[in-house]
Amino acid sequence: MEYYSSQISQLVEQLASLPGIGAKTAQRLAFHIIDMPEERVEKLADSIVKAKKTIRYCKECLTLTDKELCPICANPQRNHKVIMVVENPRDMSAYEKTGKYEGVYHVLHGAISPMLGIGPSDIRLKELMHRLEKDVDEVIIATNSSLEGETTAMYISKLVKPTGIKVSRIASGVPVGGDLEYIDEVTLLRALEGRVEL
Repeated sequence: MEYYSSQISQLVEQLASLPGIGAKTAQRLAFHIIDMPEERVEKLADSIVKAKKTIRYCKECLTLTDKELCPICANPQRNHKVIMVVENPRDMSAYEKTGKYEGVYHVLHGAISPMLGIGPSDIRLKELMHRLEKDVDEVIIATNSSLEGETTAMYISKLVKPTGIKVSRIASGVPVGGDLEYIDEVTLLRALEGRVEL
């Protein structure tokens, strides 16, 4: 039985198809959008279209940006010899909130997960290895403490160690199974400062 008009149902369906948004959240969001003034809805839609057209991957670290290089990679004050490897741009953002990390990043856009059919070639490892051909002193592996994150960390460690570059892993303090984007800045900072060489 149809509860809503086809337009509302279509909006709910489109929102529910987004990763991380369940049916109930999609329904609430759809009604919130419908209740917004038309001008705000048009601005929201325009922002989404503009973002889709202009946002791309940074040519260096592969985070999302609207320029060739993201602000971090373009900053000469950052230590480009230390690269922190993270799973996604949200994790990078979490570390930036600490205000203490002065190196640069590499965003994998995923983690190795044989159960989901995601192998090393499905994440941005080739680009990382290309970056390591430059003058790099240390690679800090800051993947999540999940099974997939740990698998990815061990795989990266095995790839990087033969190059002679120091490889370290963020320390515990980040709970096992926890996503970096939800962890407070103090815990992230302690994990970064207590990292161990692999």
